[in-house]
Amino acid sequence: MQMFDFFLNVIGRDMGIDLGTANTLVYVKGKGIVLDEPSVVAIDKEKKKILAVGKEAKRMVGRTPENIVAVRPLKDGVIADFETTEKMLRYFIQKVHKNVAFARPRIVICVPSGITPVEKKAVIETTEQAGARAAYIIEEPLAAAIGAGLPIDEPSGSMIIDIGGGTSEVAVISLGGIVVSSSLRIGGDELDEAIIYYLKKEHNLFLGERTAEKVKIEIGSAFPLENEEKMEINGRDLVTGLPRTIIITSQQIRKAIEKILNDIVNSIVEVLDITPPELSSDIMKRGIFLAGGGSLLKGLAERISRETHCPVYLAEDPMAAVAIGAGKCVEDFNTLKKYLKYSI
Repeated sequence: MQMFDFFLNVIGRDMGIDLGTANTLVYVKGKGIVLDEPSVVAIDKEKKKILAVGKEAKRMVGRTPENIVAVRPLKDGVIADFETTEKMLRYFIQKVHKNVAFARPRIVICVPSGITPVEKKAVIETTEQAGARAAYIIEEPLAAAIGAGLPIDEPSGSMIIDIGGGTSEVAVISLGGIVVSSSLRIGGDELDEAIIYYLKKEHNLFLGERTAEKVKIEIGSAFPLENEEKMEINGRDLVTGLPRTIIITSQQIRKAIEKILNDIVNSIVEVLDITPPELSSDIMKRGIFLAGGGSLLKGLAERISRETHCPVYLAEDPMAAVAIGAGKCVEDFNTLKKYLKYSI
């Protein structure tokens, strides 16, 4: 058994990767989720050298000198900077295989359902160049449904909504396939940007990305709260250029993000509208399941339930559902490889 484990470590244990716009999660066969880090890379522009990846790089966002830039190489769920994404993936692969310099694992990587064939090919090629001996992709709604434990192989409808940093995926699944779906290139990042824009417009206050994200997490909501909340925030006054502190309320943040939320909810309603009636009946009984970091926004389940008249539930581990689904595929590869439609 020890010899077998040694062999696996040398060639690289199979991995499932949720390569997200905001965060990357890595599932290793036999070990579960071993890495959860921001999809951020800090680069020295003059030396063209990577200085930090993941958590260390995210701490640099908004705090770097002129020669250093902290970038997110993925935008709206797809690769925007291939070279940086490859280096980031290589770093994560090597971090997982700590003692093996040339590990070449088989990798299942998750992609939004709405990306183009060219973008799919780019993901596979980037993953291989980063060190995979074979790369496969799975659509995120399918991975999220597998990770949430939904009975996707049954002849009945399961509905999953995966709200990530750059995309919002809505899908109805039956008999192991996506029957109807919608993929919006909006997610948690757009919620942050909406908060920044609102405070700039209404209060002449400029916030950084990390502060906006903190505001969203702490007092953001999609539905009126029983006890509305307040928060003190610091930013730069756009008139004087000096630091300024204001008190912001959850009602104001709800107003700031309303358009983004409305787009997501409308997408869900549109998918339900074109879902075959038999599957709609199943969804009404089973409910709608939410996954992704965006699903943790306060009151979102209540908002969706009110708009769709269906019960809405959070997946058991919404943040990790997609990565867990990819992980289940590597754990039982021969059985679940039918979902990896774009393998090479």
